[in-house]
Amino acid sequence: MSTVLDWVREVLHVTDTAILVYFLFINTSYLVLIVLATVEFVHHLRRVPLSGFEETYRSPLTQPTSVLVPAHNEEAGIVESVHAMLALRYPVFEVVIIDDGSTDATFDRLAAEFDLVEVPRVVPDSVPTRGAVLSVHVPRLRPDPLVVVRKAGGGKTDALNVGINVARHPLVCMVDADSILDPQALLSVAKPFADDPLRVVAAGGVVRIANGCTVVAGRIVDTRMPRTWLPRIQVVEYLRAFLLGRTGWSRLGGLLVISGAFGIFRRDLLVEIGGLDHDTIGEDAELVVRLHRHLRHLKRDYRIVFVAEPVSWSEAPDSLAVLARQRRRWHRGLAEVLAKHRAVIGNPRYGRIGLVALPYYLVFEFLAPLVELAGPVLVPLGLAVGAVDLGFAWRFLLVAYGYAMLINLIALAVEEYSFHRYSRWRDLGAAVVASVVENLGYRQLTAFWRVQGTWSALTGAKHVWGEMTRTGFVGRRS
Repeated sequence: MSTVLDWVREVLHVTDTAILVYFLFINTSYLVLIVLATVEFVHHLRRVPLSGFEETYRSPLTQPTSVLVPAHNEEAGIVESVHAMLALRYPVFEVVIIDDGSTDATFDRLAAEFDLVEVPRVVPDSVPTRGAVLSVHVPRLRPDPLVVVRKAGGGKTDALNVGINVARHPLVCMVDADSILDPQALLSVAKPFADDPLRVVAAGGVVRIANGCTVVAGRIVDTRMPRTWLPRIQVVEYLRAFLLGRTGWSRLGGLLVISGAFGIFRRDLLVEIGGLDHDTIGEDAELVVRLHRHLRHLKRDYRIVFVAEPVSWSEAPDSLAVLARQRRRWHRGLAEVLAKHRAVIGNPRYGRIGLVALPYYLVFEFLAPLVELAGPVLVPLGLAVGAVDLGFAWRFLLVAYGYAMLINLIALAVEEYSFHRYSRWRDLGAAVVASVVENLGYRQLTAFWRVQGTWSALTGAKHVWGEMTRTGFVGRRS
């Protein structure tokens, strides 16, 4: 019996030490990405006075862009969102709304607001699609560059592929239907294509949380932190993971994720690789990884970049049920992307994508929820059986949670210095508190949902385009 107990103690000691080292490495990796992002922000702020946005706007060489907006049961905010997109400051663009089998009043609201009429239009089959196109509509008399496509339900990926087929311009920008874009957002995110037209093939923009903000006529006119804690924590999470994390990866040349909520691509390359993958729920990340793989296979010189200044505002989940569906879907998507492109992981043929970026996502993103859940269980168990001492337990708390809180606070400081989006002390105070609260239950809960997402990927459970309950944007605070 004593031998068995000694063996258990030894296993727990080794496991707990490995978990401690894992947390040390993952938090340090976040810090490294934040440092890289900070360097990028410093360079960005120095370039702002000489950015030349006015010249880009007036230049005949600025490439026209098609803004693709897949919509499924988005009646709450679709009209305000479309108004914001039509008011974007960009020389030549069109907005293509793809109504993917909506069963609510999404199309009816668009038809009433923009006086839509059906037009005969042949939609090419440049990339594969599944749901049949039912009709194409444009405004009757208004000069808005708006096209609304109605199609049979086929999911977000199929809607975007239909949008690619409908698009008339060389660049396509994918935007979620619940998004509100800043007036300069499209011009900013498209600028890398003007600055480096031969190499830039895709660019991603920042997605921020609109909960709590006031929207008037499709514009964010008052930026505030959300009033409830669940969206507040997500604000901090988005700053660390999306703004700073992706900026850091962009500087390393290893950006793997351009959010489907706001990303722009060369249409010819999307056609070349067959559009978005119907069989992957994380279609946005899979598309970027496939672009990397395709272009490296052809030995092309290219760049995929993340631009920190353009902003798309999106409504974050404000209930645990909706957040759970979102995180299960995200992690399942990650699992499917890693499985599909497993041949690239560790393969020197694909440079830093194969040797750095994908291995990082495998070890520190895909496996992270398992460690997040194992740590709070195994460390107290090791303490109970004498496998670890109280000093180790304190070190674990400091490294796993204290270090993480420090990373959040550093991320907030960098964001506040660089962009100063929240001007009220009350909002900054709420963000600081949210940085602490995130580690006290929220991380563990999202880790559990992410493990469920992994399990659904392993078991091959059927996935659908999950719905999120919207409250809409108009003059509301949430």
